Amino acid sequence: MDRRVRQELGGFLRSRREGITPTDVGLPAGVRRRTPGLRREEVAQLAFISTEYYTRLEQARARHPSREVLAQLARALRLSDAERTHLHHLAGAPPAPPPGPSREVRPSIVDLLDRLPEAAAIVISATYEVLAWNDLAAALMEDFSALPRQDRNLIRRAFLGPYRNGRRLYGVSDADTFARTSAQHLRTAAARYPADPEVTGLVAELLAGSEEFARLWATHEVAARPTLCKTFAHPLVGPVAVTCDVLDITDRDQQVIIYTAAPGSPSHESLRLLSVIGTQHMSLPG
Repeated sequence: MDRRVRQELGGFLRSRREGITPTDVGLPAGVRRRTPGLRREEVAQLAFISTEYYTRLEQARARHPSREVLAQLARALRLSDAERTHLHHLAGAPPAPPPGPSREVRPSIVDLLDRLPEAAAIVISATYEVLAWNDLAAALMEDFSALPRQDRNLIRRAFLGPYRNGRRLYGVSDADTFARTSAQHLRTAAARYPADPEVTGLVAELLAGSEEFARLWATHEVAARPTLCKTFAHPLVGPVAVTCDVLDITDRDQQVIIYTAAPGSPSHESLRLLSVIGTQHMSLPG
């Protein structure tokens, strides 16, 4: 790392240190602070490194901090994902890929779901685990809040059930296509997160429990076209035809799936009725 890069790194650390207050990290505010933000010794304490070493980093006198030190500094300075990545690149140590799919949904995305009163919307992970949903999605599909985390996975449900009234995956019209597509996407996720025990465990469970999945897995297909329209067979309001739009959250490897019905259509009226009924139908036999 040449001196110019070390100076960039030091300047970035100093700017982040000065932009965070003691109360932000659970430290007493104190008095007589000559500079804004945290003191160097406070950052060092939070990052579990020596004050001398941290000072050398800010003064561009230290070379090649390790990934471990960079991770500790990122936590101590409460860096955002973009700032964390920038820190690693400045230090010449690009961040390692995450060990598994992210399950943390940004609050702004959760807020977005709640702002779609006439659309059913969910957020899924790279392995099709439902991470967030709005009330209409719960009414259309099922009350995910009443399920253990394992049972919120749409791939597991598609191949292993349970099936309501003998119908696969909420009775959607493209259930077989979804099963094939999700198997292809899971193969991609398994290649992206080869060391994640939850991903490998899900694949093993599906291979052992579903001959159909095993057959699809053996094809090694990874490309799939999304289905833009589908119909849910709802136990109370009957068929609900929806358009399916998918928004990628690339930095989290997540997707927002939004189901809407044509305005004025019978399905649109059914969605409006479901928004009133809510999840009371979830007491029906599965």
